[in-house]
Amino acid sequence: MTTAFLPALLGGPPVRPQGPPDWPLPDLDVLDALQSAYRDGSWGKYHGPHVEALEAKLAAYHQVEFAHTCASGTFAVELALRALKIGNGDEVLLAAYDFGGNFLAAHAIGAHPVLVEVSADNWNLDANALESAIGPATRALIVSHLHGGLVPMREVMAIAEARGLRVIEDAAQSPGATIQGRKAGTWGDVGILSFGGSKLLTAGRGGALLTRHADAHQRARTWQNRGNTVSPLSELQAAVLLPQLGKLDARNAQRAASVRQFCNRLHGIPGLTALVNSCRDGEPGYYKLGFQYDSTAFGMPRERFVAAVRAEGIAFDVGFRALHVGRSPKRFRQVGDLTQADRAHEGCIILHHPVLLGTASEVEEVAQAVEKVYAGREALRHGGARDA
Repeated sequence: MTTAFLPALLGGPPVRPQGPPDWPLPDLDVLDALQSAYRDGSWGKYHGPHVEALEAKLAAYHQVEFAHTCASGTFAVELALRALKIGNGDEVLLAAYDFGGNFLAAHAIGAHPVLVEVSADNWNLDANALESAIGPATRALIVSHLHGGLVPMREVMAIAEARGLRVIEDAAQSPGATIQGRKAGTWGDVGILSFGGSKLLTAGRGGALLTRHADAHQRARTWQNRGNTVSPLSELQAAVLLPQLGKLDARNAQRAASVRQFCNRLHGIPGLTALVNSCRDGEPGYYKLGFQYDSTAFGMPRERFVAAVRAEGIAFDVGFRALHVGRSPKRFRQVGDLTQADRAHEGCIILHHPVLLGTASEVEEVAQAVEKVYAGREALRHGGARDA
C-alpha cells in the first residue's frame, strides 16, 4: 500500500485535511438578526418580540395550537411529563436505546422508566413491542426519532389511545421530518424540539414543547412561573432561530439528497447498513445519519473504524449507550431480553449532519474516506503501517 492510500490513522494523508465543517454554518440572515436585536435593544430584555414570534411561527409551521419555549430540549421532556400530570410512581415507557436524558427525566419527576425493545431495522422504538410492555402503573411513553430513523406514530397512537396512555414525541433530532402525513413532534400529546448547539435549528441551547392541548400548555407555563420564568429561552436565542426555521425545509431536502448520494456510493460495502424505516410514508430528519455496523463483516472493531474515519477528517462517532447497560436494575423495568437494543449499543455508528449541507464533492469525500478505511482494514486491524 503506497503512502497516498495509507489510512491517515497510520500516517497517510487524510481525505479531508481541513476536518469536518463547522456548525453552525455562516448565515447572513442570522447575522442580520443578531445585529437587529442589538440595535433595538431586544437582545437584553426579559420580554421582547422574538420569543413570542418564534412560538407563533413554531405553532404555525407544525400546525398545532400551542408552542412553548424553554432552556433546553432535555428540560422540555421533563416539563412535558409534568404538563401531562405524570408523576411519582407512574411508569413511563421508552426505547431501551435512547438519549439518556429521557431516562433521567422520568426519574426527575419520580416516575419509573420501562425499557422497550427497538426495531431490528432502525433501532428506534418497536411499536410491536409496546402492548406487552404496558403494566398497571403505566401512564405514558416517550417516543424518539433517532439517527434518521422514524417510529410509525399512527400505530403508536392507536395503542396509546386504546390504553389511555399519554405520548411525548421527542423530535429533537428530527425537526421538520414528516411521518405518515404529519410533522415530527405533532403526533403525540406533547412534542419536543431541541435548539442545542449541534442541532439542525441551533441557538446554542434551548428547546420547545408543541401541543394541541390547552390544559397541557397551561400547566407547562404555570409550572415554570416562579415570579419569573424558570429556564426560559432568551430573546436573543429566539431572534437567531427565526431565520433558521424559515430555511428548515430546504435544508432538510438538501440533507436528504446528500444521504441518498452517500448511501448509493457505499452500497455494497460489507458491514455498513443505513437505518431502514418500515413506515414508508415519511421523510426523516438527519441530525445524525445512523448505520448498523457489523465489525465482523467490515473486518474491524467499531471503535477502530470510528477512529480511522475521524482521522480522515470525517465526523463519525459511536451511538448512544443502551439505557439498560451499566445501570442498576432497580432503576428501571426491562421488557424481554432487549436483543436489538444490545445490538444498537454495540453496533450503532453515526455521521454528524453538517457535511450533508456541503457540495456533492464534499459528500463524495465522506464516501472516499470510508472506502479508504475499508481498503486499509488489514493494516488498521494490526495497528501499524508495517503491516500495509
